[in-house]
Amino acid sequence: MSRATRTPTTDDAAAAESLAKPPEERTASVRRWGYSLPGLVGALVFVCLSLSPSLLPRTGLIQGLVCGITGAIGYGIGVLAAWMWRAFADREARPARRRSWQILAVAAAACLIAAMALGRYWQGRIRALLEMPPDGLASLVVTPVVAALVVVILIAVGRALRRVYRWTARSLERWIGPRAARATGWTAVVAGTALLISGVLLDGLVTAADAAFSVRNGTTEAGVTQPTARERSGSPESQVSWTSLGQQGRSFTGTGPSAEQIAAFRGGVAPTPVRAYAGLESAPTAEDRARVAVDDLVRAGGFDRRTLVVVTTTGSGWVDPGAVDSVEYITGGDTATVSIQYSYLPSWLSYLVDQERAREAGRELFDAVYDRWSKLPVDRRPTLVVVGESLGSFGGETAFSGEYDLRNRTAGAVFAGPPNFNTLYREFVDGRDAGTPEVTPVYRGGRTVRFSTDPQSGVPPADVPADGPRVLYVQHPSDPIVWWSPRLVLHRPDWLAEPRGDDVVASMRWIPFVTFWQVTADLPFAVEVPPGHGHVYTHEYVDAWAWVLRPAGWTEDDAAALRAIISPPG
Repeated sequence: MSRATRTPTTDDAAAAESLAKPPEERTASVRRWGYSLPGLVGALVFVCLSLSPSLLPRTGLIQGLVCGITGAIGYGIGVLAAWMWRAFADREARPARRRSWQILAVAAAACLIAAMALGRYWQGRIRALLEMPPDGLASLVVTPVVAALVVVILIAVGRALRRVYRWTARSLERWIGPRAARATGWTAVVAGTALLISGVLLDGLVTAADAAFSVRNGTTEAGVTQPTARERSGSPESQVSWTSLGQQGRSFTGTGPSAEQIAAFRGGVAPTPVRAYAGLESAPTAEDRARVAVDDLVRAGGFDRRTLVVVTTTGSGWVDPGAVDSVEYITGGDTATVSIQYSYLPSWLSYLVDQERAREAGRELFDAVYDRWSKLPVDRRPTLVVVGESLGSFGGETAFSGEYDLRNRTAGAVFAGPPNFNTLYREFVDGRDAGTPEVTPVYRGGRTVRFSTDPQSGVPPADVPADGPRVLYVQHPSDPIVWWSPRLVLHRPDWLAEPRGDDVVASMRWIPFVTFWQVTADLPFAVEVPPGHGHVYTHEYVDAWAWVLRPAGWTEDDAAALRAIISPPG
């Protein structure tokens, strides 16, 4: 019996039209709002990997963000891998079978439950190492919800960019060949997105943040009052007005140990330490602020003190009290400290966008101080030392060309929590002696530059005497400021190939793409941990300064007593 002839329908015409489209357009039209099976497999793998431990504990919200970002990256990698396989196999995309989706659903549930359980265990181990309380059960709900939202949003953004690319390519095909149109369209979308993010969004966010934090700069912290001692900038006798110092400058000159407190600690009679400072409103440029600060230092008698400390601030002009209080107690108050402000932004944000201003401030301040210091008679020059924490160490380094320049122009330096991109820091770490780890490297036998994770426990190499000027880098193994680098995306660092530091879980592993986002997420919370961990340096300054300055008659009892003052227990 002959087969009945069927009249073509509207559905047949639509199907024929779909088949006439190029493969990638046909696939997109079939599942415009769906998700690719290979992409979801990639997302699942990366989400599970992102629950592995990093340097610091994470809240449910932060873990959700990390999972979402890395999951979206995994989705893209899965889609790309499937496309490459089809290209090599010379076959078109086809819908996944229902059974494949069922297998993925079961595997995803099992893998996510196991990864969440392991992740919670690892977070507990990190919190125990850092002496922090355990996380609440709410994170078990917050993490997956936030992760799912972030994945959906980022994939939607990626698809929107793909549609822009296709529209651009089709438009260009009117004038150029298809291959050239696709290449040009892809280049235009990538370049345009990069310019939008870096040139418009980033600049706009930085400008808005700068404006917001400039308002905060005009406030004064509770308990801080204008100094009356002539030894302080902002006092009635100072050449720098109290209002121009900014919030952090007022905290720096309006606080600190008094002469009576220092005398009670060291015995005898102690002078009031000199503290000179210039804020962003004290002068228009970094060079002018350095000149103003040094002029006020001269007025206050800073060059007549036994020890002169040059501090490059972090971000908004903050000077770590432990860094200055420690040296003032150790020297019996016979100290002068000078610093300037270069930004309104908080430390972690300055770390990302204010590097040039930190470099300029560090160089201008030290050069201004050194110019006055070098013109004094040799027997009247104070001991000149440098200190900087975080981005302050980056700025403090920029005045020097290398080890011998530090040795020749200072009596020593303390740099705490140095960012991974510090020029001299990287030179010393990368050029470390063979067989020494990145966490505690030894540079040229430790003749000038040394490293310690905790100076109280020692400054290696312990069996080698350090003669002449001493430069000490203090870096916690759990400090993300020290270890963060864009190279983490595709390169395993030495500190994750070598034995982990004391406060880093041994289970931490380098994973392409994932580790970068994990450590990036650690950055804003680097100071939200107890002292001695992360980016919180307090009592470490006591032993660091004692090692650099070598005060006469200094004992372990003195160090213990001062550590209790600088970082009170509890």
